[in-house]
Amino acid sequence: MDFLELIRKRHSIRAYSPAAVEEEKLDLIMEAASSAPSAGNLQAYEVFVVKGERKKRELAKAAQDQDFIIAAPICLVFFASPHRSSAKYGHRGETLYCMQDATIAATFAMLAAVDLGLCTVWLGAFDDREVAKVCGVESLRPVAILPVGYPAEEPEATPRRAVKDVFHYVG
Repeated sequence: MDFLELIRKRHSIRAYSPAAVEEEKLDLIMEAASSAPSAGNLQAYEVFVVKGERKKRELAKAAQDQDFIIAAPICLVFFASPHRSSAKYGHRGETLYCMQDATIAATFAMLAAVDLGLCTVWLGAFDDREVAKVCGVESLRPVAILPVGYPAEEPEATPRRAVKDVFHYVG
C-alpha cells in the first residue's frame, strides 16, 4: 500500500472481531517496531505481547476500565527503558530519549498492523504502576498500549487540524 494511503486508512478502532491475529502478521509487526529509529540505536524500549484473557482483563482495569482491550486478540504494551538510555545520554536519555524510542516503535507497529489489514488504537490513559505490574516489570516505564486485531467497526475519519494551523515557517 502507498504510504500516504496507509496513513489516511489508519483510524483508532475500539471494536475487534474475534478472529485471531496470525503469527506471521504478529512477527511482521514486531519486525517493523524493531526497525524504528532510536537515539544512538540503543532501542531503549521493551514490548510485551499480552494474549491471555486474564492478563487482558487486568490490563483493561489498569487502563481505566477500557474493556474493549479484552476483545482484542493481542495487546502490545510498549515500555521505555530509562536505564538503557541513561547509560549513554544521562538525564536527557532517562527522561526523553527512551520515551521517544518507545513511541516511535509503537508508531511503526501501529502502521504495520494497518498495512497488514489489522487495526489498533493508541492507549495512553492508564495507571503506570498497574500496567507494569500486569507485565511483571519494575524498572521500565509504560508508554502505550496497542490492542491489535481485525476491525469490527469502520468509524468515520475524525477531522484534523488544518496543516496551516500546525506548521509554522521560521526564517
